[in-house]
Amino acid sequence: MRKLSLLFYTLVVAFCGTAIYFIAQFGTKLQKAGLNHAHKPVSGNSFGLFTDSLHHSLTHPSAILLLQIITIVVVARAFGFIFNKIGQPAVIGEIIAGIVLGPSVLGLFFPGISGFLFPAASLGNLNFLSQIGLMLFMFVIGMELDVNHIRKQAKDAVVISHASIIIPYTLGMGLACVLYTQFAPTSISFLSFALFLGIAMSITAFPVLARIIQERGLTKTKLGTMALTCAAADDVTAWCILAAVIAIVKAGTFVTALYTIALAIAYVLFMLMVLKPFLNRLGSIYAGREMVSKAVMAFVFMILLGSAYATEVIGIHALFGAFLAGVIMPDNFNFRKIVTDKVEDISIVLLLPLFFVLTGLRTQIGLLNTAELWLICGGITLVAVVGKFGGSAFAARIMGQSWRDSLAIGALMNTRGLMELVVLNIGYDLGILSPQVFAMMVLMAIITTFMTGPALDLLNRSDRRRAKTASAVVPDNHHAFKILLSFDAAESGRKLLQLAAQLMGKKQLNNQITAINLTYNPDITTAQIDEFEKESFSHIRDEAKKMKVQLDTRYQPVIDVRREIIKIAEDEHYDFMLVDAGKSLLKGTFLGNLFHATKVLYPENLLKTITGDKKLMPQLLPTNDMIDQKAAMFIEEAKCSIGVFIDKDYHNSKDIFMPIFHPSDESLLRYARKFIQNNQSKLVVLDALSNVHQNERWDREVAEIRNEYPASIELATDRTINKSLLSKFSLMLISYDSWNTLAASKSVWLEHIPSVLIIKHVAAAEPVEVSVGAVGNMLTV
Repeated sequence: MRKLSLLFYTLVVAFCGTAIYFIAQFGTKLQKAGLNHAHKPVSGNSFGLFTDSLHHSLTHPSAILLLQIITIVVVARAFGFIFNKIGQPAVIGEIIAGIVLGPSVLGLFFPGISGFLFPAASLGNLNFLSQIGLMLFMFVIGMELDVNHIRKQAKDAVVISHASIIIPYTLGMGLACVLYTQFAPTSISFLSFALFLGIAMSITAFPVLARIIQERGLTKTKLGTMALTCAAADDVTAWCILAAVIAIVKAGTFVTALYTIALAIAYVLFMLMVLKPFLNRLGSIYAGREMVSKAVMAFVFMILLGSAYATEVIGIHALFGAFLAGVIMPDNFNFRKIVTDKVEDISIVLLLPLFFVLTGLRTQIGLLNTAELWLICGGITLVAVVGKFGGSAFAARIMGQSWRDSLAIGALMNTRGLMELVVLNIGYDLGILSPQVFAMMVLMAIITTFMTGPALDLLNRSDRRRAKTASAVVPDNHHAFKILLSFDAAESGRKLLQLAAQLMGKKQLNNQITAINLTYNPDITTAQIDEFEKESFSHIRDEAKKMKVQLDTRYQPVIDVRREIIKIAEDEHYDFMLVDAGKSLLKGTFLGNLFHATKVLYPENLLKTITGDKKLMPQLLPTNDMIDQKAAMFIEEAKCSIGVFIDKDYHNSKDIFMPIFHPSDESLLRYARKFIQNNQSKLVVLDALSNVHQNERWDREVAEIRNEYPASIELATDRTINKSLLSKFSLMLISYDSWNTLAASKSVWLEHIPSVLIIKHVAAAEPVEVSVGAVGNMLTV
């Protein structure tokens, strides 16, 4: 049958190929006979024709648009990643990326590239796509808004929120008195300029603030809840005020604006009173993912676009309509999550960065070319901080919050981020803000958002100093052995708990173990945290229940997973940290090793590289792909004892294999003894380099284990390890120094090892250097 198929395929290709050839020959004869009068022979240099065609293709509007999108997305994500690494929200990096691609940097230093990449004729297409992205983004923000939550905390939150609007709004209008004469466009009235400057000073970036609260683990705290509620109430109030301001500016007179505002109020009432109840009914019926069909999504998009169109026609901007469409979406969590998942990625990842670049193209920092202009820019920033930070903190204190929480609320409410850029671009499009004022306000938005993280860090450092002082005054004489488990996949959490129980014993684990799952996912919403937390800890909680062990759990989106886990272990005084080895996407590949090698250029590594620090080399030049970069960095940086677990179908720790390559591996016997004591494990020690017999403490420790647990430990000196021997063991216990030696030897028996627990004991002696080549020669299959 297979031969027949091959014969048929060959005959068809041969026949059709021959037919095509003769058809082409016949057509050529027709052309020569003069039947095709429309054809004109092309003359000229072939390569020149090719280059002309290539240039035409490169400068075609579609090609330019695609190149712009690719460049913008790559640069925005790169800057977002960099700023995340320095503890700042990704949106700050994306805003900076927009400025870098604009006339302030790319246009200044590489005008040719800037002119080719962003020709004036192409900006209309880019603006159109960015507006679509903004509408989708505002729609998602509206869906993230929990109106019921605002009602529950209405008293304090509304007072703080409104104070954080009215105080900076008043200061902004006062600032307009100073700036109007010199900077306002000639066709703009003082009222329009002052009203808009006031709203620009009053805005808070609810989505950025929510991400900061999540990343710092404040979501379920009183402070986090209050700040989120204040920001949500602030968003609703500020957008309503903005709609009124736009109506006044567009109408020209206050009386005419009243008609626009009345029409807008009628529209809002229709959306809330008529359309929202119907949509709630829709959400209760179509709550499952399989039920949210293309027809349902088409209806949702029609609501979104219809609302945006209506508010644009009324005169209060399409973005307000998109935001309101999100607010009235069904309250059903599953429905909102499904719709958000379908809309959010395309809007935030692909289309929203276009808005940042358009803002960057409008931001001409070069216009601030005198000391006076920079002084005015500083004054605008100072007024913004005093109004928003000071107003929020003062109102929070008046409402009974502590000074510490009041200052934290002030710092969070001072976050402006993307929402400020939206307002500024609306003002720029309406002709209210001149290019100079626009540039100053963009810089103010960046500075005030950048301040949030350092301000919170300063408050946290103050708290830690007080906590250390208190702990020094009242010493803890009843410190129990505390264990921290950190994992990524839910199944890994269950395995780590089983391993910890067999290492420490169930009684010692009870009430002294914490499992954490920290994730880098800045796009998780507050409403989604509970759901993800439930999924992440499902396996480990079931295992803890089965073991009858009390387990604390913590799920938290963070900016830097590795740094945050190490900080938790240090600040909360854990004695032992157990982490899974993890999986790396690129490690072990050429590209992964190339990226890994570039770490030699990191500032913290450059000096170590120059001085030849040998401890750095395992991080920069990985020898295997069993441990991901995060786990390796845990071992290097953790200040408590740490174990990294490589799971290879782990079930128990009955038979343990412990190879010894360093005299410093003495500390491993302490952990092996725990396994023997709590799990009746059988231990085989491979003393390949005769370290045991050269160390009296080794001999003494081994003798004590044998006396207490006869036949539980066996010393092996056979330097030939075969596959069948390794298959008898359920766990390999090894020190980090020995693991690096073993991995560097590239011994083939690494392919056959069982599950591995790599331990770094903080009290271990300095490692003695062992020849990698010697180990590689001794250990063979």
